[in-house]
Amino acid sequence: MDAAKDTNPSCKLHTRLRLWEFADRYIFEPIDGLADLYLSVSRASGSMNLVEELPPRSPSINPKVQTVFGVIGVLKLAVGSYFFVITDRDCVGSYLGHAIFKVTGLKVLRCNDSLNTSPEQKKMESEISELLDAAEKTMGLYFSYDINLTLNSQRLYDVDDEFKSRPLWRQ
Repeated sequence: MDAAKDTNPSCKLHTRLRLWEFADRYIFEPIDGLADLYLSVSRASGSMNLVEELPPRSPSINPKVQTVFGVIGVLKLAVGSYFFVITDRDCVGSYLGHAIFKVTGLKVLRCNDSLNTSPEQKKMESEISELLDAAEKTMGLYFSYDINLTLNSQRLYDVDDEFKSRPLWRQ
């Protein structure tokens, strides 16, 4: 049983995404291969859906664009959702032949409708914002696009082929 065996290529994670920051939504466009669909995230609610094309752009609609290297996760709270994206990374080595990266840049994308929040929720939002700002500056997060770093070598060897064939986000 080869622990370094590649999984199904269609389940591979994208390693580079173009983040389009429109006034009403964020759109993640894979740029490391062909993609038919883009992930659209509402800035008001944090709701996600797949779209087939980017919104039209014009001189009056000029979104901010940057390259990101992945979405770490989504934090959903009463005051809104927060997307954590990797803005910079360094390759620091390999494990079983798979590249290991250290997160050197992190950005929090806020998704909430601040017009419909109570004063208590606004206070909570302010406190959460301070914590999220601290999280953006936290160093020491490591990840791999190809291998589950939460498993030690023995556990990785013992898991069955069905487990290994799952995409990383389902393991």
